[in-house]
Amino acid sequence: MRILEAAAELSAVVAGWRAAGERVAFVPTMGNLHAGHLSLVEYARGIADRVVASIYVNPTQFNDPDDFARYPKTMDEDSRRLKAAGCDLLFAPDEATVYPFGKRNAVLVDEPVISQGLCGAFRPGHFRGVTTVVCRLFNLVRPDVAVFGQKDLQQLRVIERMVADLHMPVQVEGLPTVREADGLAMSSRNGRLTPEDRQNAAVLYRVLAKLRDQVAAGRHDYAAIQDEAMNALEAGGFRPEYVEVRCWDDLSSPKAGRSLVVLAAAWLGDTRLIDNLPI
Repeated sequence: MRILEAAAELSAVVAGWRAAGERVAFVPTMGNLHAGHLSLVEYARGIADRVVASIYVNPTQFNDPDDFARYPKTMDEDSRRLKAAGCDLLFAPDEATVYPFGKRNAVLVDEPVISQGLCGAFRPGHFRGVTTVVCRLFNLVRPDVAVFGQKDLQQLRVIERMVADLHMPVQVEGLPTVREADGLAMSSRNGRLTPEDRQNAAVLYRVLAKLRDQVAAGRHDYAAIQDEAMNALEAGGFRPEYVEVRCWDDLSSPKAGRSLVVLAAAWLGDTRLIDNLPI
């Protein structure tokens, strides 16, 4: 596996693959990789001739500077795991490569619809940072297909909308969430949980599973069951931000005849967890 930092070197390698008629898949990450990330790389390996992963902790998507400063950096271990998963090239740019005129002077990409509400209501500017950096990474890597996890479902839907609206020649695929044995969604943030909080963390999955089952069984008093789920999370030691039922495809308010999803974000100690379950 090659590790490149410079945009020109990346472009030359990918151009060579394309000249040989090879299909390129891309898995963008911020590092501190877990089995969920690696499942994306392994899937990409099965649908493309070449796989590029990136590791870049993007400052413009952190609304809390302390959160950005605390984000763990595990490049050596991440590189080893990517190589074992079948990655051909790891792109690890610095800030000057991603933001050549500086992040304060950067051209921004802002998706104004799906990014509103849910996590967007609690993390101002977050999704603008996501679309801005993903757009830049797509332009640098120029993949045929990009693979994301569905745990960050709002992020996935925002990226899909950006790609469609800007006519980007990239196929976006989302894969189901990879979970621990007790149901907790795998996340780089799980490593911040104290041992006690880790024992309680699966309450989030159980509360969402109950809500999912209630909706699937025909209960449609969404406001009431969302409040019940919020209360259950509080009783389990969480500080919930939201629990909501939305349409699966565009995260709009639930409508008859549409596939639905239940989503939640909640704090456990000083760690913010998100999850969702399709119905």
